[in-house]
Amino acid sequence: MMKILTVCGLGQGTSLILKMNVEQALNEKGIKADVEHTDVSTASSMEADYIITSNELAESLQGHSAKVFIVNNYFDMGEINNAIKEHIES
Repeated sequence: MMKILTVCGLGQGTSLILKMNVEQALNEKGIKADVEHTDVSTASSMEADYIITSNELAESLQGHSAKVFIVNNYFDMGEINNAIKEHIES
């Protein structure tokens, strides 16, 4: 199954909100995935297919084997849906 990490600085609130919104967007598109939320340092050592994070944190995940893409507003379902369409569905 596809593995997606949602990443914020501390791995607490913001990444959890992004995780829930990403799961909702994936469910609406019928895409099955295991979505986990975490902090940057933990994410860098985890296996994943995709990492969704903010612009500021994407730089520190550059060497990761996962495809890293950016969502700047974790509350904006339009932006989340567009990012999934562009990076996962294509």
